[in-house]
Amino acid sequence: MKTLTEIKAEVDSRAAKIGASGSDSLPTYGYSKDFAYPHIEVDSRGYHYVVVERGEELSRFTTRELDELLYKIFQGVTFDLSSNYEVAHRVTGPDFRRMMFQHQVELLSQLSEKWAKQRAAEHEEILRKHPFDDNSDMRGNLCKKFRTEGHSPETAWQMACARYPLHIVPFDAR
Repeated sequence: MKTLTEIKAEVDSRAAKIGASGSDSLPTYGYSKDFAYPHIEVDSRGYHYVVVERGEELSRFTTRELDELLYKIFQGVTFDLSSNYEVAHRVTGPDFRRMMFQHQVELLSQLSEKWAKQRAAEHEEILRKHPFDDNSDMRGNLCKKFRTEGHSPETAWQMACARYPLHIVPFDAR
């Protein structure tokens, strides 16, 4: 079992590879910053990835495998980096998750091909339940326009959907 110091060194080394050194999404070690920032604990039961907010434990992931702990850490770190990347490079039209998911997998692949494949599979599962919708921006903007023209929210939504149907692009068609 690695110590908190050894885990921190491993995390810091990998964070540097993807430009995440000093990121707020990196955990603390042995103590909580609170405010839903993750922290790492180690005890006889294993490694713990813990999230605490306002003194209340929101979640705890426990494993005896260092690789699983590191994946959990970098799943969150790369999600934050990818979210920021997508906002900075936003393209009107396509579902924002297209760019964000792709970027996250690219970042993870710089750290571990296994992690990249695992996250890509998790993305596929998300998309099975919540497929891409490349018309959402246009539909939303048109709905807003119709509302400012005096249409009720329900009518504005129906009109926007008539123009940009709720046709969801299947994941396999990406």
